[in-house]
Amino acid sequence: MTETFAADGAAHAAPDGKSPFATLTFERSIAVPAAVLWEAWTAPAARAIWASPSPSVTVDILESDTKVGGREISLCKVEGQPDIRCENGWLVLQPAACSVNYEVITCEGATLSAALVTARFEEADGHSKLAVTVQLSSLAEDMAAGYREGFGAGLDNLAAVAERTMILQRVIQAPKSIVWGAWMNAETLPQWWGPDGFSCRTTRIDLRAGGEWVFDMIGPDGTVFPNHHLYHEVRPEDRIGYALLWGENGPKHADAWAAFEDLDGATKVTLGMVFSTAAEFQDAKGFGAVELGQQTLGKLERFVSAR
Repeated sequence: MTETFAADGAAHAAPDGKSPFATLTFERSIAVPAAVLWEAWTAPAARAIWASPSPSVTVDILESDTKVGGREISLCKVEGQPDIRCENGWLVLQPAACSVNYEVITCEGATLSAALVTARFEEADGHSKLAVTVQLSSLAEDMAAGYREGFGAGLDNLAAVAERTMILQRVIQAPKSIVWGAWMNAETLPQWWGPDGFSCRTTRIDLRAGGEWVFDMIGPDGTVFPNHHLYHEVRPEDRIGYALLWGENGPKHADAWAAFEDLDGATKVTLGMVFSTAAEFQDAKGFGAVELGQQTLGKLERFVSAR
């Protein structure tokens, strides 16, 4: 007997036992502000981390354009099984409030399901409540049980990712092309990168997808901090995605992204980091990473203002 899941969370048998439709609901309370949870929910770099429902599943995001009318295409891979293709299309994006997207699942050219996914965000006392409704149509087989298991595991992952995510934002009074040009330029990036009083000493720099930046940050007291950035995504004047390593080819301590949004001639810059562990996130907060990161964005603002 096929079951559907109503909006109240209870299971109901379809009258004929064969209904392909189901409505699934999920709720999570997460100890982060809604603005942080929103970034973890929508930013491709973060989604690539939490989307896999289990360690046996690898999720490769092939294409992502997080705007109304944009889409995300990913492949879910399990060894020994055919790849599952997922296409998401963003229909509504109201930051820290609501998103709506369609989702179509296919495998070897056959469409398995289509769904409408609505996510609503509420915040109280620094905690966020996330309510997700999935209106599902199973086209080739009953997908309700798989959706319930997969979404449930993914949202558990999302909660863990959000709680080790750091978000820095700043509105810079300069056009997006100017801000992007200062960031993604091998000559200018080292001139402003880093907190107040820090300088950069570059070994190699190649600011392309597949490129890298190997450099030392040198503190005001002369302390040297080796860094290695590995760039995996570069969308001109839109966003970059990269990994942060402790020194050249050292251990990864965070996945990061920078997004650039036009605000009537000004530019909103969002710098996000998902730390590899909760302990590294707490350590970063403890040594003032938020304040130091804001200093870095302040140096960027002063740099572009002076040009």
